[in-house]
Amino acid sequence: MLNAIKRVLVGRPFRNDRLPHTLLPKRIALPVFASSALSSVAYAPDEILLTLALAGVSAVAFSPWVGLAVMVVLLTVVASYRQNVHAYPSGGGDYEIANENLGKFAGLTVASALLVDYVLTVAVSMSSAATYLTTAVPALYGQQALIASIGVAILAILNLRGVREAGGLFAVPTYIFMASILGMTAVGIFQAATGQLREAPSAGFTIVPAPGFDEGLVGLAGAFLLLRAFSSGAAALTGVEAISNGVPNFKEPKSKNAATTLLLLGVFGASMLAGIIYLANAMKVHIVLDPATELLVNGLPLPEGYIQSPAISQIAQTIFGPGSILFFIVVAATGLILVFAANTAFNGFPVLGSILAQAGYMPRQLRTRGDRLAFSNGVLALAAGALVLIIAFGADVSKLIQLYIVGVFISFTLSQLGMIRHWGKHLKLARNKTVRRRMFKSRAINSIGFGMTALVLVIVLVTKFEQGAWIAVLAMVILFLIMWSIRAHYDNVAKELAVDEDSSPRALPSRVHAVLLVSHVRKPVLRALAYARASRPSRLDAVTVDINAEETAHTVADWEKLDIPVPLTVLASPYRDTITPIMEYVKNMRRDSPRDLIVVYIPEYVVGKWWEQLVHNQTALRIKTRLHFEPGVMVASVPWQLKSSEEAKNLQDIQ
Repeated sequence: MLNAIKRVLVGRPFRNDRLPHTLLPKRIALPVFASSALSSVAYAPDEILLTLALAGVSAVAFSPWVGLAVMVVLLTVVASYRQNVHAYPSGGGDYEIANENLGKFAGLTVASALLVDYVLTVAVSMSSAATYLTTAVPALYGQQALIASIGVAILAILNLRGVREAGGLFAVPTYIFMASILGMTAVGIFQAATGQLREAPSAGFTIVPAPGFDEGLVGLAGAFLLLRAFSSGAAALTGVEAISNGVPNFKEPKSKNAATTLLLLGVFGASMLAGIIYLANAMKVHIVLDPATELLVNGLPLPEGYIQSPAISQIAQTIFGPGSILFFIVVAATGLILVFAANTAFNGFPVLGSILAQAGYMPRQLRTRGDRLAFSNGVLALAAGALVLIIAFGADVSKLIQLYIVGVFISFTLSQLGMIRHWGKHLKLARNKTVRRRMFKSRAINSIGFGMTALVLVIVLVTKFEQGAWIAVLAMVILFLIMWSIRAHYDNVAKELAVDEDSSPRALPSRVHAVLLVSHVRKPVLRALAYARASRPSRLDAVTVDINAEETAHTVADWEKLDIPVPLTVLASPYRDTITPIMEYVKNMRRDSPRDLIVVYIPEYVVGKWWEQLVHNQTALRIKTRLHFEPGVMVASVPWQLKSSEEAKNLQDIQ
């Protein structure tokens, strides 16, 4: 049944030779890998506006300058990452760059930062999408966490079906979003130029400044608030790094196609961000953290039940009219792109997890591809982490955004420093003037990128640490320690299992002592007895535990009645415990003959229904678990197929 459900949700498995068919052309790669950065125009302007609103209406007028600073950083990072994808096309991205050029410590720092940021990308994008849905359907207000959780589950299922299939599904809505935002911006600019642009619904509201900002952006507090607004708007850069991690998913020539996709991301992302911030400023869009206490209308608090709409929603309503088809297209496209933005993380997280697993820093289950050639375990791990955050923070974007972008700027900064080291090492070896000139240019771009991202990282840490960024930093530290300990465990196991002089293949145990566990004299026990005798051990004993005197006597009588040429030993159990007497028996054998190999034969039922497993084999499972910790002891499970198992097998063959 579970297999049938899996096939309906995920689809039929793909052969290994289908892997080249899952690679993405540029037209599909753009919505798959760049949707996170493109979708940031749905919440980055809001974060800039509500942060500046703490200092009142006059401070909101600075939003275009803050937006301009964010766009400069965005274009610089895009230019820097175009150098990255040419130099490191293997898909390791920032982790590989930092690990190779700065050492394992830096590489693992980048990896932990990116993994945490990928989880936050899904949580923030889905929570923001749920917020946009409630603006279009107010009846759903208050159910954002449930809506976001359902969205994560759906997105996980789509990605389990394969990268290309998910990408093809997301391409059209992503392009509709880009067209709707750019089209709305063009119409808004035309209306502004012709004097037809109206004010936003929130333009008439008065913003109540927060304590300490009564005089606006003045002094050190005002400068700090500007930096905080900039760090919130810098969320627009999240997702840029996903393209460098996903280079292996591009069609040939991989590096060139990835670099072109990065260029398109920079151009479209900066254009849309500039348009939204310009229109929000021209229409006097007012957004605050708590409308009930920070907004006034005619000197009075807002009516109870007022729902604050995001900037794009207010702009679309003002330009196209409330309830118009174009308004709903813009809002729906924005909500969809926010859902699909999480898909960027669903492509980056599993690939990075696989690379880390191959290096021994993550569980090896993340290393392999699933039925549909996607890294299924990585997809499931990301979905689980995002659900925890969504539920814990109630899908509140304003709270989640404070945890955001810290990790991505750590990876930005270390990867750019690694690229500077990379070009420095290669310049020492290069002799061709043209090649050296190109390397000098690339190093200069990465140097500018390093300086800018390092500055932004400092700003983000200073302005966001107390707001919640410390939680993300703590999560990175914990994840770093976990990965370091996993690698140490794998290294210790490899040393322990390495072949040495004492583990020669010619070394044999002195004798083989077989032990057959008997509960009742039935067909499974007789089959296990036959297998044990066929292995020709040096000695063969059968044991049964005396839990019930009457049943034990019946078992002994049946054993003698069949005239079985193997002695049956009855183990006393005054406390009605099955496992302890067996373990004591085996330990005594080991103590008497430490060089002997002991093989314990355990008859087991093979069942066809899940509930049958609950009523069979539980004692056998506990015995096997205990025996696995005993050195010099092997466990041989002898299966007996019940009728239900044959029915289940036939059903699988039909499917």
